[in-house]
Amino acid sequence: MDDMTEDTGPGAATPFTSVPIEITVSVGRARPLVRDLLKLGEGSVLTLDKRLEDPVELYVGDRLIGIGALEVVEGAENGQLAVRLTEVVDLKNPS
Repeated sequence: MDDMTEDTGPGAATPFTSVPIEITVSVGRARPLVRDLLKLGEGSVLTLDKRLEDPVELYVGDRLIGIGALEVVEGAENGQLAVRLTEVVDLKNPS
């Protein structure tokens, strides 16, 4: 076996630590009727069930991994969004 560091915690270096993952941020849901959906076109507005200040959910695949708040990155161009984590789900003991 190769010599490995004794650090085996969450930040321990493994071949998988440099693999990128995609996190989906759910900001809300819309539930239009099919007839209304068929009328949508460029410039249409779908009203969501959340407000701007409501918490957002973070997912990897279909697994909830955290809750956060939307923020605008200071100093970024064009109002780039970010998420500040307010709660991290215990992935070792999912409820």
